[in-house]
Amino acid sequence: MFDSILVVCIGNICRSPTGERLLRKALPGRKIDSAGLGALVGEGANSIATQIAAEHGLSLDGHCAQAFSSELAMQYDLILVMEKSHLERIKKSYPEASGKTMLFGHWQNQLEIGDPYKKSREMYQLVYTQLAQSTARWVLALKK
Repeated sequence: MFDSILVVCIGNICRSPTGERLLRKALPGRKIDSAGLGALVGEGANSIATQIAAEHGLSLDGHCAQAFSSELAMQYDLILVMEKSHLERIKKSYPEASGKTMLFGHWQNQLEIGDPYKKSREMYQLVYTQLAQSTARWVLALKK
């Protein structure tokens, strides 16, 4: 049913690339990408996010930030965002995509995954853990 997933945050350099790669690893054969509502277009993944992912055996190499758009959204069956404010922004600015947009932390009591950008390494680690746990819950839901 959901053969393609777009993971969305703000800058597309910390949370969404990590979520994208976690989902790709867990759900091979599906089209999974990421984008940002205020993307730092062309940037690679944040260095701390990259280090923490690598410590868990996950590579963010080759990531290139891209901007969220209506055209991009229409290419995916499911859009996963990090915060409720992202849901609201998509509902307001991209109403055609709102019906297929959910929180990445949906299966964890609507968990919002905060932005670690310019925060402590511990915050990046917390975000990684939240993304990994949420990925596991999405995998269970999507394989039913």
